[in-house]
Amino acid sequence: MALDPADIFAQRAIVRLGGRGRVVYGLYEKGRVRLFEGSPFAGGKPGKQTVKLGEVRVLAPCRPSKVVAVGLNYKAHAREMKKALPEEPMLFLKPSTAVIGPGAPIVRPLHMSRRVDYEAELGVVIGRPCQDVGAGEAPDYILGYTCVNDVTARDLQATDIQYTRAKGFDTFCPLGPAIALDLDPGTLRVRSLVDGQTRQDSTTADLIFTPAELVSFISRVMTLKAGDVIATGTPAGVGPLADGQTVTIEVEGIGRLANPVTSRQKL
Repeated sequence: MALDPADIFAQRAIVRLGGRGRVVYGLYEKGRVRLFEGSPFAGGKPGKQTVKLGEVRVLAPCRPSKVVAVGLNYKAHAREMKKALPEEPMLFLKPSTAVIGPGAPIVRPLHMSRRVDYEAELGVVIGRPCQDVGAGEAPDYILGYTCVNDVTARDLQATDIQYTRAKGFDTFCPLGPAIALDLDPGTLRVRSLVDGQTRQDSTTADLIFTPAELVSFISRVMTLKAGDVIATGTPAGVGPLADGQTVTIEVEGIGRLANPVTSRQKL
């Protein structure tokens, strides 16, 4: 879908665009988009060709090999779920097939789940391969930050031993609208809205583990590839979605990620 330029809050950001049978990256800066020659994840640089953001289809800003998500990483959300604060990050994976971009529908899988929730999150986008790094050097491996909706089949999360099914359905990982550059993640406001009504409203100051600490910890478990995304956890206020609603994730300094909600009865 074409994106309203007002949906990007960042001064400088990377967007991923589709059209005419190809996918390209662009650098959004001062209200215009310069197309990359190649990929920013493989040394590509912005060229001279420009496009208007409102006239092109905006996709998820990257295609991660994996999305590494973190559970119970906001103090208030841990209290909301009546769980103790974790001593180490609690990790799970969302498959790349769950990723969708701005405007794409979230599909509730009614053949398996009756409660699907939104979860607003700050996403960390890895810029180059990262393995076994310390927290002090972790920021050097971060390209930028994006909005994530960690959509969750809450009823399945409650009954399954692990989170793969509850978190892994197709369309359960909206990303976007852009990868914000030059951003300090320390005190960003994170919100979710359903049909314009605020449901979550917190800041990253409530995070238990910071983005740099998460990059370091995860890199000592698995290699993070360029374009991979870390979903850093959700604040308090999660709740269900219904057909016909639109859920919007806003992260200060990044932008606004909106997706409509629909469902399917069976495969």
